[in-house]
Amino acid sequence: MKWLALDIGGANLKLANGLGYAASHSFKMWENAPQLATELRTVIAEAPTADHLAITMTGELADCFESRTEGVLFIIRALEKVSDGRHLRIYLTNGDLVTTQVARQNPLQAASSNWHAWAQFTGRYAKQGTALLIDVGSTTTDIIPLTDGIPAHTANNDLDRLLSSELVYTGIERSPICALIDSTPYRGQFCPLAQEVFATSRDAYLILEKLVEDENNLNTTDGRPASRAAARIRMGRLIGATGEQFTPADAEQMAKLVLKKQTQLIATAIQQVASRQANEIQTVVISGHGSFLAQQALNKIGFVKKVVLLENVLGQELSRCAPAHGLAVLAREGRSHDTITSN
Repeated sequence: MKWLALDIGGANLKLANGLGYAASHSFKMWENAPQLATELRTVIAEAPTADHLAITMTGELADCFESRTEGVLFIIRALEKVSDGRHLRIYLTNGDLVTTQVARQNPLQAASSNWHAWAQFTGRYAKQGTALLIDVGSTTTDIIPLTDGIPAHTANNDLDRLLSSELVYTGIERSPICALIDSTPYRGQFCPLAQEVFATSRDAYLILEKLVEDENNLNTTDGRPASRAAARIRMGRLIGATGEQFTPADAEQMAKLVLKKQTQLIATAIQQVASRQANEIQTVVISGHGSFLAQQALNKIGFVKKVVLLENVLGQELSRCAPAHGLAVLAREGRSHDTITSN
């Protein structure tokens, strides 16, 4: 069997085959949902040949859908259109891979299931003792406790995960800067920010050179490139400043404050999740293309035990497409922590 796993998000489609292939494609579900089947057919055709598809999703939360159930059912229909005779299985948050018929009967277990698949996979890097998985992506951060390599989460759905701090809705690309800070240092004083989505965390990390410039990436707030020059313009709008009113030095000050705020958000959540564990955290596994932010947070709380940085183990692309890679491996192995079924 040749497996291809897809992680269908609200902003990206990620694919992996568990054998080294991984790819991430931008796709704005909230704007382009009617084109989902067409886009899926394209990205599947570009991937290595597979006769089995395994699916996780978070895109059902996009605001083009009235409810999560509607979103799950929409995504399943799109997948059925493009499966072209391949065996199609949907991952549920109980660890099962099931047919689309079973997933339709349990839509809320199919919703936002990617974190669970990834936690099941990463347990192999923390087989003994109490551990945390921290995955920092473009939009969200997952903080999942593990006990002897098995997920020990307290919640399964996004609402309960937010309440438990196992989900932090902050990421390194899509978080609006005005949601993170309400003022910025500006030439000896603090200037209030406009409450408008002029710039996002991606812009801050372009300025700080934590993210690589990409002139072809136009998925920004103003449709201009993901470059440092364009990021500075976007950030300047937050204080109504243009040209020499907002220099690279001014942008760097704002960006450093964004980094400080996101670091604090994640550090606080880590401490809250860790405080509920019966034993002290011995290992932290870090993944996602925002791994630098997780490391900053661990440094802030003074964590000195074992840290496994999965981009060093798997490579950057597999770490970025973490849930898809993890699910592909689990599917190939025919198991979750015990068994994956195909009801």
